[in-house]
Amino acid sequence: MKVLLIEDDQRLARLIARVLRDEHYQVDVVHDGDAGLEYALRGVYQVAIIDWMLPERDGPSICRAVRAARLPTALLLLTARGQIEDKIVGFDSGADDYLVKPFAFEELLARVRALGRRFSLQPDDSNELRVGDLVLDLRHHTARRGTRPLDLTPTEWNLLEYLMRNAGQALSRQQILDYVWSYDHDVQPQMVDVYIAYLRRKLNAPGERDPIVTVRGVGYRLEASRV
Repeated sequence: MKVLLIEDDQRLARLIARVLRDEHYQVDVVHDGDAGLEYALRGVYQVAIIDWMLPERDGPSICRAVRAARLPTALLLLTARGQIEDKIVGFDSGADDYLVKPFAFEELLARVRALGRRFSLQPDDSNELRVGDLVLDLRHHTARRGTRPLDLTPTEWNLLEYLMRNAGQALSRQQILDYVWSYDHDVQPQMVDVYIAYLRRKLNAPGERDPIVTVRGVGYRLEASRV
């Protein structure tokens, strides 16, 4: 099982990683919120252990972004905040479990095991996404509409991937920003509109319907019936 650990206390991170690896988990460790979110959004982890207080971006905001991306990763928040109000904030942000520092490593392992049993990645997630005649080959990083290849920039790729993972659902500009531009806090919501226009030009050959629907006052939706 693959585990992501996002913890800025490097000594504690080393200890947790060692305990997890002793139990034969594959562990990736990062030490700030921006890098942590970038790793989490790769969608390859069954469990992410996330400290609440992190440089750049805090744990609850990472949880919200992962949930907005609809990734099937179990989220465990670590925090010194033990008040019921804090726990409510943590769970409302999308966390699946909550562990208050200091904690016993045995309890941490038990919670990771429990979360690992409840959550598992879809077997096809690492291979291919399909919506109508739109296909993303996640292994080879290629895209096509029908038999026509799509030459996408990395940002256009991430945007199309997010729309396809959430086909049929209206996504707000903020949700799209959190997924596609997770690192850059200076990007404005208008940038979403710019890249939607870029993507539309590449998706739609003459005679083809535009699969991206503008949802007035909200954002955008990829409509499967249009592809």
